[in-house]
Amino acid sequence: MITVKTLFADTWKENYLELNASDERGIDVVRQKVKDFARTKALGSVPFKVIFLDEADALTKEAQQALRRTMENYSNTCRFILSCNYSSRIIDPIQSRCVIFRFRLLEKKDIATVALRIAEKENLKIAESAFETLYETSEGDCRRAINLLQATSSISPDVTSEMLTMITSAAKPSDIKIVLDYALTGDFIQSRDKLLDVMLRESVSGTDIIKAIQKEIWNLQIEPETKVRLTEKTGEVEFRMIEGSDEFVQLQSLLASFVLAGQGKPV
Repeated sequence: MITVKTLFADTWKENYLELNASDERGIDVVRQKVKDFARTKALGSVPFKVIFLDEADALTKEAQQALRRTMENYSNTCRFILSCNYSSRIIDPIQSRCVIFRFRLLEKKDIATVALRIAEKENLKIAESAFETLYETSEGDCRRAINLLQATSSISPDVTSEMLTMITSAAKPSDIKIVLDYALTGDFIQSRDKLLDVMLRESVSGTDIIKAIQKEIWNLQIEPETKVRLTEKTGEVEFRMIEGSDEFVQLQSLLASFVLAGQGKPV
């Protein structure tokens, strides 16, 4: 936004279009809003307009194909900026037409700086131990950290580590350890039932379970090579879940891999 205002000055509103693709994701949006805006000439001295599509990975494949054609036809009069969480969901023809920038997650000190600034403006009191929990639960994602602070502050202005843990509904490491111990001893049924209990009782999503398993793998009493193979397997399962596969089916498949590892068989 700052760049656009600097570039276009007083005419930035006429030369800038921002859409959230997760809300408007159909092909009609690309054919109408985006195309109609891109085909007209820019106002002022800058020879092009700017279209920003936030969360572009939520666009349907048909909409992305239409967007690809629009980008080709109106490259002289418009510049396109796309942001996404998962670049694998953007079709290759669009990726090949873009300069790709990947932004790494923030460090703990950066998350703490943002949290302190918000706490000062919103009259919140954040316990020292809460910063570590906030960073671990947000995993360096600033937007998620802010959302966690907002949710916690709606309960109390005194933000503690315990409150953050309660809000996030994260899986407890002790529960995940029990799940994996059952699997490594060959008891797949008990492992699966315990996993289902954790997901339902704690309201934990499949992707959060995967992240907890990835952390717990390195605490298991197994060979380092097996840990590496199991970590690789969790990454594969996580990718499938992100792409739309059934979470519980994929997690059962992962537990089966732990059963094989416990029996000394190839994962």
